Amino acid sequence: MFERLKPVPIDPILGLMNSFREDSRHNKIDLGVGVYQDDSGQTPIMTSVKKAEFQLLEDENTKTYQGMTGDSDYNDRLSSLIFGEDNPILKSGRFCTLQAPGGSGALRVGAEVIARTKSSPAIWVGTPTWANHIPIMEKTGLKINTYPYYDFETHTICFDEMIEALKKIPKDDIVLLHGCCHNPTGADLSSDQWKQVCATAHRNGFIPFIDIAYQGLGNGLEKDAYGIRELASQLPELIVASSCSKNFGLYRERTGAVSFICNDSDQTKIVLSHAMSSARSLYSMPPAHGALLVSSVLGDPKLREEWEIELESVRLRIQLMRDLLCEKLRGNQKGKDFSHIKHQKGMFSFLGISSEEVDTLRAKYGVYMVGSTRINLAGININNIDYLSECILKVI
Repeated sequence: MFERLKPVPIDPILGLMNSFREDSRHNKIDLGVGVYQDDSGQTPIMTSVKKAEFQLLEDENTKTYQGMTGDSDYNDRLSSLIFGEDNPILKSGRFCTLQAPGGSGALRVGAEVIARTKSSPAIWVGTPTWANHIPIMEKTGLKINTYPYYDFETHTICFDEMIEALKKIPKDDIVLLHGCCHNPTGADLSSDQWKQVCATAHRNGFIPFIDIAYQGLGNGLEKDAYGIRELASQLPELIVASSCSKNFGLYRERTGAVSFICNDSDQTKIVLSHAMSSARSLYSMPPAHGALLVSSVLGDPKLREEWEIELESVRLRIQLMRDLLCEKLRGNQKGKDFSHIKHQKGMFSFLGISSEEVDTLRAKYGVYMVGSTRINLAGININNIDYLSECILKVI
């Protein structure tokens, strides 16, 4: 039987990770890594999360299933974090949340529900987008269409082209958007641009599907949620996939959620039943550990305050690396402008050099990044930024 299978091409990022691990050079730098790293190159456990974990070990008295919707306190507290503590939509009956295994699980459950709504539903995805968005959506049978998002020449959002494309999207089609800290570009919509997207969705009747995986890493917890809250306040229907991997550092715990806003409470009950049915066939029950930690942190005033301070320090460190890298590359002999990196948000940006220069960085200097030149700014630290800058300046 298995002899019929053909090898699956390795994911470029996973292949890059393997090559980096096999590289014996002591000064090698991994800019392709998809996780936050501190100045020592480690992905630490947040102190607030560790304290919650110690408490959980003391208090937890069962390992039984928690049900397909997950932990109710987690769902409520995470929803309040994303949509706002006093947002009336949370108590309106039009809203529901289902805990999911990570942001990927949340996206998949959301897509499964969409796929059940009509024959041949279509989802519109910006170019470029996170590499796993399209595979997740395609597995549910959704038709993939694209709209322009990023101009590689100017390193900015091509918003005029984007909004013109959105104006042509028909009623009940789905539009995938990044809530903040766009991956892979780092280029986020402004408040005014979010309002224009919202007005277009309201007029045309398409339904936004927001992926928010980095709340708190861009402009801060409240400002990063602006787009979602604007859409939630104006539109009759909305889908949001969220993740706690980055802002709580819970990568391996697979902690996420999918939320739905519907026209009325009756539709909400039906949508939740389909989300639960989809979850049942995909993974049955979500993992509990990470959700219980998030719930504990958000539910304890002292732990929450400590977490917010830790998260802000992460955000500021990433921004510092953006600023320093731009400063060190400024005034290069080629006259190349890297200032877009300073003004973008979150962990990622496109460096914007040639594929030949990417290859030279890897082969000659041990600096690893994917061919698109997407770099993780959190892979840069005070110990390697001088070497990295020197290497970039040499190859350009």
